[in-house]
Amino acid sequence: MSEASAITLDEVAQWFAMPSPSTPRLGPTDAIATEKTIYHDSRLDRLFIWLFRRKMASALGQRDMGQGYDGFVTLSKQIVQGRNAQEQQALVATVLRSLVPAPVLWLIRTLFSPTRLVCELNAWFATQLFEWLVGPCEVTEVEITTEDGTQRRQRSGVHIKKCRYLEESQCVGLCVNLCKQPTQRFFTEDFGIPLTMTPNFEDFSCEMVFGQAPPPLETEAAYQQPCLVQRCELAPREPRPCPKVRL
Repeated sequence: MSEASAITLDEVAQWFAMPSPSTPRLGPTDAIATEKTIYHDSRLDRLFIWLFRRKMASALGQRDMGQGYDGFVTLSKQIVQGRNAQEQQALVATVLRSLVPAPVLWLIRTLFSPTRLVCELNAWFATQLFEWLVGPCEVTEVEITTEDGTQRRQRSGVHIKKCRYLEESQCVGLCVNLCKQPTQRFFTEDFGIPLTMTPNFEDFSCEMVFGQAPPPLETEAAYQQPCLVQRCELAPREPRPCPKVRL
């Protein structure tokens, strides 16, 4: 076993050490609050954070020396260094695929077509499994356009009230290259279940729609989104689209 993938008792203790309250539930007005959200991760939350952080460190060819969610964000920022947008997305895709065995992906892609039920189940599972990553979220009813051009309403949307990763990273490029694009591609291509994600850079909310094929990035508002000048330390002073999305 390589140094990057070796597991020690001390590392396991990081997430199992002490009990803590579950991730807080936000009210409808809390999403636009300016003060930083405080999270109290449960043991299960800390396990997911630790596992994802280890996978990212392994993909970067280094040992995971981080702590908690901050360490996860720090590692994600290292992915950007020396890599263009396509290379960043490809590395994250590798991390995502490492979390699910290839035979499982093949079975899901082969046996489950993106029916209304399958899309709605994916939305429900997303709200149960990903709060540690994106914060409180809820299932919503959405209207999708199918491949044959017909429209239908179904409860396969997920409203992320205030994305934890975007709030912590404060970067348009990280949101698009390390979350939106690779996650859309992972579900659409590897799972065979189309997914569109639309982040809101004003209140840090995000809309996920399972069953809706993602449009080309160049046609979306995120492609023209200026850097968060008051938040991102690498942002240029003049208002222009985030360069990390285009490089």
